[in-house]
Amino acid sequence: MRDHGGNLDWAMQHHGGAAEDWIDLSTGINPVPYPVPEIDAHSWQALPTRADMAALEAAAQAAYGTRAAAVPLAGAQAAIQLVPKLVPSGHAKVLAPTYNEHAAVLRDCGWQVEEVAEPAALAGADLAVVVNPNNPDGRRYRPDALLALAPKVRLLVVDESFADPEPGLSMAGSIGPESEGLVVLRSFGKFYGLAGLRLGFALTGKDLARRLRSMAGPWPVCGPAIAIGRKALPDRDWHRATCERLDADAARLDALASGAGWRLVGGTPLFRTYEAGDAGAAQERLARVRIWSRIFPYSGSWLRLGMAAGEAEWARLASALSGD
Repeated sequence: MRDHGGNLDWAMQHHGGAAEDWIDLSTGINPVPYPVPEIDAHSWQALPTRADMAALEAAAQAAYGTRAAAVPLAGAQAAIQLVPKLVPSGHAKVLAPTYNEHAAVLRDCGWQVEEVAEPAALAGADLAVVVNPNNPDGRRYRPDALLALAPKVRLLVVDESFADPEPGLSMAGSIGPESEGLVVLRSFGKFYGLAGLRLGFALTGKDLARRLRSMAGPWPVCGPAIAIGRKALPDRDWHRATCERLDADAARLDALASGAGWRLVGGTPLFRTYEAGDAGAAQERLARVRIWSRIFPYSGSWLRLGMAAGEAEWARLASALSGD
């Protein structure tokens, strides 16, 4: 099933209320976004130039600490759509459970998809997918272990959409222009809280980068996305402060969930997944007070929550979880 968080329209249809009545905690998007700078008229009016794209790529390379090409795309999702076309379709293995678009897009592109539970089982695949840290259970894999896995598969795809708060998990610093058979995906919108901007990057070797650029076309991201990305990616002070806030918020959420009798399954500083007993019933209880959460078709007990934004939202969530 290609179900996703952020489906607040479904929540309103089934539980009532207007959008402004709800706290949407069903995604892992930073609720305190990067402050959007003023966008010059040129960025809105002109087609992005090669120089614009090169400057954005350079900003991404510096931010992620990589020598690899950083191909700008319309979000990590756009990269997920293109990756199955980089090599002839065959036998793909996806480390599961995880973000369901990986397997779904591969199947749509004619791949035979096998979902496996352990990294060792990925060996021998024509294409293998690892999400690190994983969504939704927060499993983590050492970069050196993934580098050792890469020669055992034809194409290794590592989705690092939630790695910004944990740069030590990233493979970005270990790859360069010579790195073929390996693609690392990075999301801009999640950590920077600007998912509507639709910006992400595929980090890979020179030859695969050339093919990705060709498939994505001449203007894969818009002028305002380029302008904001070039401003936000080098802002290390904001990055540092945001990581500190997210770490504190994750601990705060864990304490509230523990008080409700839920057990932490895992997560990242952008979301937490809990054993909540009957997850459907727990989601229903939260929905009655207009707080939307994320449950999963493969688990009757897992419920995922993103971070609240501001003290008013935290107070509402605390009240809901305490049963007040």
